[in-house]
Amino acid sequence: MTDTDIVIVGGGIVGLATAYRISHIAPHMRITILEKEKLLAAHQSGHNSGVLHTGIYYKPGSLKAQNCLLGKKLMEDFCQKEDIPYKICGKVIVATRENERQILHKIFTRGQANGVNCSLISKSQLNEIEPHTAGIEAIHVPEAGIVDYTRVCARLTKTLQDGGHQIFTGAKVFAIEERAHEVIAISYRNDFSTQYLINCAGLFADRVTNMSQMQSPAQIVPFRGEYYELTPEAEHFCRTLIYPVPDPNFPFLGVHFTSKMNGRVECGPNAVLAFAREGYRLSNVNLKDLSEIIGYSGFQKMAKKHWRMGLGEMWRSISKKAFVKALQKLVPEIQIDQLTKSAAGVRAQALSADGSMVDDFAFKESQRIINVINAPSPAATSSLAIGQTIGARLLQRFS
Repeated sequence: MTDTDIVIVGGGIVGLATAYRISHIAPHMRITILEKEKLLAAHQSGHNSGVLHTGIYYKPGSLKAQNCLLGKKLMEDFCQKEDIPYKICGKVIVATRENERQILHKIFTRGQANGVNCSLISKSQLNEIEPHTAGIEAIHVPEAGIVDYTRVCARLTKTLQDGGHQIFTGAKVFAIEERAHEVIAISYRNDFSTQYLINCAGLFADRVTNMSQMQSPAQIVPFRGEYYELTPEAEHFCRTLIYPVPDPNFPFLGVHFTSKMNGRVECGPNAVLAFAREGYRLSNVNLKDLSEIIGYSGFQKMAKKHWRMGLGEMWRSISKKAFVKALQKLVPEIQIDQLTKSAAGVRAQALSADGSMVDDFAFKESQRIINVINAPSPAATSSLAIGQTIGARLLQRFS
């Protein structure tokens, strides 16, 4: 049995950033991170678009809105301090049809309410920023940026280890017992006795919550996001970040163009149901995961409501031509031979029993355990702020 003050389950960016913030808020506490994989940041943290989000989309007053704006500043400060390259390249959200203007204006109003530096721009102003777009109006968000979050995770890891904190890989947790004066976490590496446990397990957050003798209020349903990259001769089509006007009834932003820190331009993602929680390919099928999804009443209700959209996403997954057609709504000059297949990611989407997708960051707590139930995008941007929020909640328990 290993004694520690705080156990964090999950070695992705939220878990690492939470440990980092707590190490500053409560420097006397010994922190231990338990990661089931052989490498840290192996899933959502290592398979994201690398965008520094500004918080323009999110409901004012929500945890996403609060933590994104603060988190972006904390992330930029961390990168400057640790000499991690990042770039403020700007972003445009582009309306291509008249019926998108109303939604575009609502997003702009939200952005203003959230304190985001943004402006509505005309077609001619848009063409000065992104000359190849087909927009009739857009929102310009000049402070949006990009960073390599795997480098951020590597530096967080080193900083924590230099501070004397422990990180164990290959340490899948399979049992948790909360007692009056301690929490016992049983893993494949060792058993750990801790004062407090924080669940940052991402794709497995609901299962870890259920292990902790609490009932998760939502089930994680995995959605695979598939990407293409522009060939080098087509990269000039995108200078910044080009996004469509999102569907307000669906929590995904639609296929878009993202400049990367390595100079490449990524296109996507779509959003298709993954047949495994770590299903990065169509061929990845986990029967336990799949039966759990199909048998869940919340998924059945969501599928009944959004089946047409789901079929469209699956068709774009199968047909490169359909994927390109979606991109051509933003940049008409894109041709099918200018795209090459890129790596996919999997989003952990918390789904309630009524079929609604949990749209905000969400927690489930007891006296000694904090479960991060839902932390999808913009969790990477917000990670240091999420860690600060969790640290503040722990401080209340210390007192």
